Amino acid sequence: MFLEWQVNKEDSGLLLRTFLRSKHISKQLLTAVKFSVDGKIEVNGTEQNVLYEVQTGDEVRLTFPTEQQNERLLAEHTDLEIVFEDEFLLIINKPAGMASIPSQYHPSGSVANFVKGHYETQGLTSAIHIVTRLDRETSGLMLIAKNRFAHARLSTFLQQGLLKRSYQAFVSGELAEKVGSIEAPIGRKAVSIMERVVTPEGKYAKTNYQVLARYQAFDHVAIQLETGRTHQIRVHFSYIGHPLIGDGMYGGDTDLLKRQALHSCHLHLIHPLTEEYLAFDLPLPYDMEEIILKSK
Repeated sequence: MFLEWQVNKEDSGLLLRTFLRSKHISKQLLTAVKFSVDGKIEVNGTEQNVLYEVQTGDEVRLTFPTEQQNERLLAEHTDLEIVFEDEFLLIINKPAGMASIPSQYHPSGSVANFVKGHYETQGLTSAIHIVTRLDRETSGLMLIAKNRFAHARLSTFLQQGLLKRSYQAFVSGELAEKVGSIEAPIGRKAVSIMERVVTPEGKYAKTNYQVLARYQAFDHVAIQLETGRTHQIRVHFSYIGHPLIGDGMYGGDTDLLKRQALHSCHLHLIHPLTEEYLAFDLPLPYDMEEIILKSK
């Protein structure tokens, strides 16, 4: 894969490395290109040193080196529900019950396994860069970068608030306020490698919510995260006494649903290359819609 630019008058005289940095090519990626076998930095079709001074009209091409793949990751094939895909991004609708990445005891059946299989059918040799990971039992929009350049830019956008996710959930009981925020630090639970807990030693976390509808056993809420801690939504609502329906790990009732009632319903971002604004929305999955219908 490669990127190309034409040098304009304002950039004439810049060192090639400075010009590339202005195009959001990180120092790490530039180093990887310089010291790889198949990465190239070319100007007007000729390989150039990064100390070359670019001139107006120069055609600059950066060829990315082949990415090191995880050889232990098994490539598997299934029909991923693809919401959007181009050379830089892959956005899928992840079903509940599918892990984002494999684990020691479950080396197959994850999003990463299926994305590797999807890449193989396209002849891509990219590593798997998951930008917005979801818990196994959470459904909805999930963003994967298809190369290191896109991953680095999207990580920056996430830190700058230019990449945002919204969720919908069913939380048990009736919340005291229809609109509110939960602000409480989250850390690991001492006796578990999986569970998280609100603790003074944890990292800052903030969750904003709005009640969309109320039913006898639960509130249907829209959620916007200001931080992205592991299990943040699940931990925060459990902490205030309203665990998610179906979330047995954090005290939720599993009679209505056998997985946490949490869905990643909205994603918006800036495209890593074109800087175009992109937005995506998904309706609630069937199992959550069915609970609403039964609760009316």
